[in-house]
Amino acid sequence: MALKPFRRALQSAMLAACVLGAMQGAALAQVSIGVGVAVPGVRIGINVPGYPDLVPVPGYPVYYAPDLDVNLFFYDGFYWTFTDDAWYSSTWYNGPWYLVPPERVPDFILRIPVGFYRRPPPYFLYWNRNEPPRWAQHWGPRWQHNRPDWDRWNRRAPPARAPLPRYQRSYPQQRYPGPREQRALENRYYRFPQQNGPQGRERPGPQPRYQQHPHPQQPQQREREREHQPRRGDHPPV
Repeated sequence: MALKPFRRALQSAMLAACVLGAMQGAALAQVSIGVGVAVPGVRIGINVPGYPDLVPVPGYPVYYAPDLDVNLFFYDGFYWTFTDDAWYSSTWYNGPWYLVPPERVPDFILRIPVGFYRRPPPYFLYWNRNEPPRWAQHWGPRWQHNRPDWDRWNRRAPPARAPLPRYQRSYPQQRYPGPREQRALENRYYRFPQQNGPQGRERPGPQPRYQQHPHPQQPQQREREREHQPRRGDHPPV
């Protein structure tokens, strides 16, 4: 008879352990779902606590973040990251990130040499560090057919680098803005006219600022507009 209370206590403890285990399993499942999910406008497991130190890639209109343990680049007004074998884009250094299909990634992002990837996937390690990844080999003949000239350009005259959005230094992790506030800050402090916005990127709300001009422009006209375009925003109010 004296064993009944002990058995009841043991059964209660076992039941509590099962419930706790189930709750922990559910929590872990939620975390794993939130990392690397290829859905537009979500976080993908990259956590940059503050504005990164961005350094030019020599000979390219691209910056990279040498001090981070992620493949983070900046080109033409957008941040880019290659993670989980996919390219993502954002106008802010810590997202939210937008999935960009391989056929729509800008050429100069694809041309970044292997040596500037801070966390290269294993198959990069067999390729020349001074050359871009072999995307045609990785993505196959169909991709190569659609992008035959992605690695052909005048290496003696690369385009100018876009100005860095240094106003984002005023917004570390504890003050990081949401998507709506991000757009307002971009419109106020960063007016650089992008040439190669991430095509196919989905973004809710107003039309994104990288939208192409509805009428084709001559190169001289685009250059004149670019020279007269205001570029504010190095020091936003704190």
